[in-house]
Amino acid sequence: MWLTDMQKIGVGLTSFGALFMMLGIMLFFDGALLALGNILFLGGLFLIIGPQKTFYFFARKNKLRGTACFLGGILLVFFKWPTIGVLVEMFGFLNLFGDFFPVIITFLRQLPFIGQFLNLPFIRPVVDRLAGSRTSVV
Repeated sequence: MWLTDMQKIGVGLTSFGALFMMLGIMLFFDGALLALGNILFLGGLFLIIGPQKTFYFFARKNKLRGTACFLGGILLVFFKWPTIGVLVEMFGFLNLFGDFFPVIITFLRQLPFIGQFLNLPFIRPVVDRLAGSRTSVV
């Protein structure tokens, strides 16, 4: 599957948004970096999947709690409450995007070095629990 130019820009914006959010958290919840990261992340998501799909993703009935927390956390960051805003935003993010974790973990396990790391004896159970997969006792 080939990406359009707008989707490529969206991937870049989303990546920079995640980077700025991580920097904002590492620099003791710097409000400016967190706000910029939020704007870039949402703009990138908008460009990647398009306006209609973005609206439908956030407006689904089973995702309304996650949407409210995610957008409420962003507003808290904008209103100079970055620590509480990031916590509320993370809760909303997990509710919105938690369904994608098994797919992401499966993809990461197929990569050369990361896959070997994720399959180490002490790390594998933690990753399986994050992914929501069940282990059978044989």
